[in-house]
Amino acid sequence: MSEEKKISIHGQWSSRWSFILAATGSAVGLGNIWKFPYITGEYGGGAFVIVYLFCVALIGIPIMMAEVMLGRRGRQSPINTMRTLAKEEGRHGIWSWIGWMGVLAGFLILSYYAVIAGWALAYVFRVGSGMIQASDSAGVQAIFSELVSDPEKLLAWHTLFMALTMVVVARGVKQGLEKAVRLLMPLLLILLLVLVGYAMNTGHFNDAIDFLFKPDFSKLTAGAILTAMGHAFFTLSLGMGAIMIYGSYLPANASIAQTSIIISVADTLVALLAGLAIFPVVFSFPDLTPGAGPGLIFQTLPLAFANMPGGLIFGTLFFILIVVAAWTSSISLIEPAVAWLIENRGMTRVSAAVWSGLATWLVGIATVLSFSHWAFDFNFLGTVKHNGVFDILDILTANIMLPLGGLFIAVFAGWMMKQKHSKEELALNHSYRLWWFLIRYVAPVLVLVIILNLFGLI
Repeated sequence: MSEEKKISIHGQWSSRWSFILAATGSAVGLGNIWKFPYITGEYGGGAFVIVYLFCVALIGIPIMMAEVMLGRRGRQSPINTMRTLAKEEGRHGIWSWIGWMGVLAGFLILSYYAVIAGWALAYVFRVGSGMIQASDSAGVQAIFSELVSDPEKLLAWHTLFMALTMVVVARGVKQGLEKAVRLLMPLLLILLLVLVGYAMNTGHFNDAIDFLFKPDFSKLTAGAILTAMGHAFFTLSLGMGAIMIYGSYLPANASIAQTSIIISVADTLVALLAGLAIFPVVFSFPDLTPGAGPGLIFQTLPLAFANMPGGLIFGTLFFILIVVAAWTSSISLIEPAVAWLIENRGMTRVSAAVWSGLATWLVGIATVLSFSHWAFDFNFLGTVKHNGVFDILDILTANIMLPLGGLFIAVFAGWMMKQKHSKEELALNHSYRLWWFLIRYVAPVLVLVIILNLFGLI
């Protein structure tokens, strides 16, 4: 490895803990706040958690180690990293398409993710102002419907969230990304713990513990196992270029294996804490259901907070929590594109942030309109989707691009890369053989199973 590759031209994390905070921030998002707790309860509680952790160990951690390893060895944007590494390994330049697909996936995900994050930003003010408290169930639903069906309001919140994202990214690795995650990740944890403390006083905390952790192996079906496999992959931000670009800023002496394990554990703990914060509130009202998905956050949960002591304060804190989780994810989604513009177009970081942010914002307008003027129905594998471009982008990225990206990363790291190079980066002793076996044989097969299952082929 040449000296000039030991530090990225974009900068470097000051420590491995900065990388851990940043990568965990990338992994923690809206899915942790509602999806993981819900599917855990739906598929057998503690039994599902055991299977999920098993899948994280077999799929998530090996592929995360591979993606971080590729990023640190290449020390460039995902596109240029894969081009450089393919040349170093004597492989065809087509492998650079792993980088292209990751950058494009992150760009497209942020274009609609920023719109949904804008909802949460809007609800900070709606809940904090007492608007929700003055409404009944029908009124709360009307507030949500009025927001998502008003393109001008959605565009305003979408614009504000994108601006918050690009301000951080424009400031660079140490002054922007690192400072942001050092502030936002502890804030996220503090907010979560405060909300868990609040939930402990609802009288239904034990119900939430049973819902999340009591094993019910009768619900552990083949579908539950496939769900655990899929979520283990998607929740760690794999295959979208974010972990690869963050890995390119990782100090050379930091352990890739240890950091990957810590990030995976932290991501799971945040998801479980979110469940302990949400479900005691939900169980306080017999007519509320924990399986309401996004509607749980924007319709039923605000109503629950409105009818509980201190609900205005803690409801506002809850939506601040969601905004923080979305913010730490969004800065990682656009960073690969910004890095590529700096490397290949000679832009300053500020210019690259502005142009990539503007492009993302423009594409996001299609999602803004997907809930009103541009809404249309279409059938995807037997399921009717109602929100046009938004659903198309979600399916294209989550169901196709990310799993393919993860699959190709595993294949390149396990089959295309020389062992002496992966050994050099991972610096493992006896455990290298375990990683080598998992990345070559286990992870690719399981990811392929996920892809085939999503399309009803198995």
